[in-house]
Amino acid sequence: MHLKQDIGQATAIFLESKMALKTVLKQIEELDIHYIRFEFSDMYGIARSRVISARHFREKCKGLNLPLLHFAMDPRGKEAEQAPYTESSGYPDGVWFPDLESFRVIPWCPHTAEILIEPTFNHKPLMCFPRYIARKQLEKLTDFGYSLQSTNEYEFYVVDRETKVPLTDDTSVSSTIRNYANPEWIEDLLSYLPYMGVDVEMCDTKKGPGQMQVTYKSEFGIRAADNAHVFKTAVKEIAQRRGYTASFMSKPWTNQADSAGHFCHSLWDSEGQRNLLFNPKNPSGLSDIGQHWMAGILIHAPAISILMAPTVNCLRRYKKFNFTTTNTTWGIDNRTCALRVKVNGEKGTYLENRMGASGGNPYLCMAAVVAAGIDGIQRKLPLPDKVTGSAFDEANVPPGTVNLPANMEEAITAFMSDGVIRDAFGVEFRNAFLALKRHEMKCEAEAEEEGDKEWERNMFFKYL
Repeated sequence: MHLKQDIGQATAIFLESKMALKTVLKQIEELDIHYIRFEFSDMYGIARSRVISARHFREKCKGLNLPLLHFAMDPRGKEAEQAPYTESSGYPDGVWFPDLESFRVIPWCPHTAEILIEPTFNHKPLMCFPRYIARKQLEKLTDFGYSLQSTNEYEFYVVDRETKVPLTDDTSVSSTIRNYANPEWIEDLLSYLPYMGVDVEMCDTKKGPGQMQVTYKSEFGIRAADNAHVFKTAVKEIAQRRGYTASFMSKPWTNQADSAGHFCHSLWDSEGQRNLLFNPKNPSGLSDIGQHWMAGILIHAPAISILMAPTVNCLRRYKKFNFTTTNTTWGIDNRTCALRVKVNGEKGTYLENRMGASGGNPYLCMAAVVAAGIDGIQRKLPLPDKVTGSAFDEANVPPGTVNLPANMEEAITAFMSDGVIRDAFGVEFRNAFLALKRHEMKCEAEAEEEGDKEWERNMFFKYL
């Protein structure tokens, strides 16, 4: 589905989707829906919305005015200096349209549903919108005859909303007793998510006190990123109902485990029938296309790190001996590498990109990986040698391996120095996104000067 360049045509595209307007209206009536959240993901992946009365749904499908200031705000709602869509441009509105296929009923909110929306500005798509960028990269992938199946594997912390005490107080990973520290919370989580179209596979606890992980089935195309957006928001809302705060902040405490956001994916033909990563004739079990795809991701890994771990807090994950990656390596079932390869036959072979942080935006993560992988295929880039053993040990790492950025300044430099990734995301995105990143750096510097050791939690914990 290719996006046309004016509002009338963009509206037509949305209304021609499989779940046509009349179908949604029928669901609203039959399911006794009174309210619909018109929702979107901002630069940080935070869900923002307006609640529309059902009787006005048809009208608002023709275009809803919402400020574009949301793309210039940090999680606390503070503006970034020199960001677009702020005072210098008059705080303009965008005109937003729903993706009717994204309509979902919210089971824990009586008579309520949600639908995802996308903005236009001056009769054109808003070029910095993360979901739009992801869709454009997927369109490019389709033009090459490929499709992407993916899921985001998130870890998160759960604490008491008032006392901030973690749900569990130890580090006994996956202990059954620990898994059921609050059975009612687990019951809510695992029963509500499938109603939202998030097909939960499993749930357990992780290393940090109060740290959890829930995994769910993969999906093709943009719906995978939509599911990630819905999942994160649902977890936070369900926790809130039980008196908790669930946070996807990547590194809430310096002395505790960080939270990952691994991007698990596989490359398929355009019909989604054949896994193109797998070739049993190669010793590695990987096809030539799969190897080029992986090589593209690895060569662009420094540049896409800011898109997969996009806050100053997220980037603190890239440390040795931390169940995360620090360099541009790959290995078979190797959790110390950037790319962990799982060879499980034609249907089950996939890549686990371990660069992702839980505090990231799933649309930017998807777009970054696709842009990098496509370049690898186009240029037929060679895959470096795999790592056997620990990638933290330099003796095991192939010559020429590059380290990932250690801080935001290095991450910005890597992003801006990579023409392929920089151009794939475009100037409008760069202007908005990098203004927010420099804003974070300024906040960090001010906090260090003032001796404020809580600024990151105050910035990220509640809303990420």
